[in-house]
Amino acid sequence: MSDDLITYAGWGRALRATGELRRAHDPASLKAHAPAIGNRRSYGDAALNSGGAAVEMTALDRVLAFDRDAGLLTVEAGLSLGEIIEITAPHGWLPAVVPGTGFATVGGAIAMDVHGKNHHHAGSFCQHVTALTLMQGAGPRRLTPADGALWRTTCGGLGQTGIITQATLSLMPVRGAMMLVTEQRARDWDEHIALLDGSDASFTVGWIDATATGATLGRGIVEEGEICRGIAPRLKAAKTVPFDAPHWALGKHVVKAFNAAYYHRVPKGGRSQVRALQDFFFPLDRVLAWNRLYGKRGFHQFQCVVPLGARDALRDMLGTITASGLASPLAVLKRMGPGRAGCLSFPMEGYTLAVDFPNRAAARSLIARLEAATTAAGGRIYLAKDALSSGAAIKSMYPEFPDWAKAARAADPEGALQTDLVRRLELRT
Repeated sequence: MSDDLITYAGWGRALRATGELRRAHDPASLKAHAPAIGNRRSYGDAALNSGGAAVEMTALDRVLAFDRDAGLLTVEAGLSLGEIIEITAPHGWLPAVVPGTGFATVGGAIAMDVHGKNHHHAGSFCQHVTALTLMQGAGPRRLTPADGALWRTTCGGLGQTGIITQATLSLMPVRGAMMLVTEQRARDWDEHIALLDGSDASFTVGWIDATATGATLGRGIVEEGEICRGIAPRLKAAKTVPFDAPHWALGKHVVKAFNAAYYHRVPKGGRSQVRALQDFFFPLDRVLAWNRLYGKRGFHQFQCVVPLGARDALRDMLGTITASGLASPLAVLKRMGPGRAGCLSFPMEGYTLAVDFPNRAAARSLIARLEAATTAAGGRIYLAKDALSSGAAIKSMYPEFPDWAKAARAADPEGALQTDLVRRLELRT
């Protein structure tokens, strides 16, 4: 293991930590004396440990076994989901669930029990994990769903039960390695919700114009995807944002103009086209370091989910966002199913809204109002994105929190695996 004292951040770059990063190269040398981190794609402080050490897992990225007949893949925790697609797609298999970035590691996907554009059909990531190996203080331990409380505390459990070193994934069979994508305009909130509710596509996601007001509130584009055979357009080389953008780069007038152009790029009658899988699953990965567009101060993402019956409350929240003039072009609306694997897993059956905001005092105040509205609507916020919430709010949103806390204390009695997020939210006290 190699050690370095550095200052590092989550993807939002609004919160930072200074400490040792112990880069793991050999699973046999791992000790559960510090929290594990991957590619740090959580937006807030879930992967930070200020003043302490963290174990950086990305060098542990080997494929350990691949049963091409059964679709079972065993990998080390540092392998990214994008790399898994490159390995398995030519053999007719894909991860059953992927989030919006291919840079997420397997360990991180388990620790956050991530979801994707097919949650309404496939549930969450950990529902397709058949086994994992957890390094605890007493040594390695193999877990399966039959392990009950410890499994449900580990899945979506923020890495508080041990260091995930490897996992076996049950893959999804596919007959093709391309994506047929159909795009439709949604003229307003009601039409947007109706398109999401009425979709029977395997993958569905809505981009929402968070600057549209009045009669056009909630307008956007709904994308439906089906895996297919064919020849997709060749992927262009990824570009990078080479410097921190000035504060006005995502000012409200710039965002409003961009959103209008983005909405009108889809014809009124809609359109269908074949895309590469990565282009559909991970569109922002084609712009490396896109988080620098928000400048040196970084950004916050607010992501909530509310029950099906609270869609009017979510519409009111969107109205609050549009009135603020603070939203960026990155805003997503999805219909979710009931699938979740852990006590602190984010999903519930309902609608999830995710919006990015530049890191400003007005945005932090707005997010606090949105969090209160989420609580009142019976919803919850996503810990993979959070940087601002309070422990009392989170504990009220997750009714299984007491069960999680009890099992986490038993698995890590010394609190060695705590991160900045866990301390901020007082989840282990």
